[in-house]
Amino acid sequence: MLSRLRSDIQCILDRDPAARSTWEVITCYPGLHALILHRRAHWCWQHGLKWLGRFISHIARFLTGIEIHPGARIGERVFFDHAMGVVVGETAEIGDGCTIYQGVTLGGTALYKGANRHPTLGRNVVVGAGAQVLGGFTVGDGAKVGSNAVVTKPVPAGATAVGNPARIIQADLDVKREEVASKMGFSAYGVTQNDDPLSQALRGLIDNASGQDHQIALLWKAIETLQKSQAANCVPADAARQEHFEADRLNELVGR
Repeated sequence: MLSRLRSDIQCILDRDPAARSTWEVITCYPGLHALILHRRAHWCWQHGLKWLGRFISHIARFLTGIEIHPGARIGERVFFDHAMGVVVGETAEIGDGCTIYQGVTLGGTALYKGANRHPTLGRNVVVGAGAQVLGGFTVGDGAKVGSNAVVTKPVPAGATAVGNPARIIQADLDVKREEVASKMGFSAYGVTQNDDPLSQALRGLIDNASGQDHQIALLWKAIETLQKSQAANCVPADAARQEHFEADRLNELVGR
């Protein structure tokens, strides 16, 4: 028990630059307090003391702002950072080395009783602030869930889920593909600057359309030159100049 407590304290010291000492972690980190109380509650739950387990979890919620059902399974070196408003459901499982930020829900979408109503997090998963992971599926080892994402389907190991509904961004499996995508104006990750991949794709389209607008302007200049050289006036010089593609304005709208 003491070795596990030391491991929990050390993981906080390793991952939180604001943690300055062991004593500070022991006395001032509600995520650690919630874990300690949850282990007591889970032991009671496993040994048939259901009410006592629920009561301990209720007290832990009151003291820490973190609600963990006593039936949930939590591995070692799990770090609840800040973690106010975190909710972990009865059949949820959290693997070793996971980091969970404030406002996260590991919840279920089914009303039936039984196993696997809540998500299973693999090892070293990071779940960003405000994310909602809902359903009886698995988030693979080393995966990341972006802040405020709403995840309702499995996330492969090493992938990133962002947005509402969440879109899955695969890890860098092909360096050449990433280099080509970067030349096109957006990253294949979609999270180069912790951004939504949909916004990145829109920016790529905006940049492409802006380039086309420039090419059209060059064509009109060429047409004007021909008109002057041939003394012709077949085509009005301002026929397609009333509208201009405002790339800067659209980039502002998508948050560039």
